[in-house]
Formats: sequence, structure tokens, C-alpha cells
Amino acid sequence: MFAKIKSSTFIDALQFELTALKGNLLRGVLKDDSGSVCSVMEKNVDAEKEFTWQGLNDLPYGRYTLELFQGGDEMRLNLVKRV
Repeated sequence: MFAKIKSSTFIDALQFELTALKGNLLRGVLKDDSGSVCSVMEKNVDAEKEFTWQGLNDLPYGRYTLELFQGGDEMRLNLVKRV
């Protein structure tokens, strides 16, 4: 596990705590319940320990799946956007 989410609920941003990075590029894909891609992020994370994915305030409330890719590793997390 190369990242931890500070909270599984969010309003307009997601905060990550990064650990054990195996490269510089972090890629995230946020999908809704139907599997449609709602947002994509790519970030160069050289020596960063924390990262905030901003700009998620336009997404409707509901359940989402976050897929994170870093090096050859992949993570999937279930999230909820609330008011």
C-alpha cells in the first residue's frame, strides 16, 4: 500500500498520505457507481509525503471508486462524496 486516504468521505478534495513510493508518477482515476470515469489525475510526486487532489466539487454526491496507480502497484478504494 503506497497511499492512505485521510478520510473515505470527501466534499471537494481528497487528501493522501504517501508511503513507499516506487517512482515519481502517481495516477488516480475516480469512477462513479456505474463505472464511468469522473475525474483523472496525474501528479509528479518526487519527495512529497502528502498530496491533495483538488477540484472535485463539481461531482454529484454519491459513491465512488478511486483507483490509484504508482509504479507497478495499483490500489482501489471505495469513497463517498457528501454535502
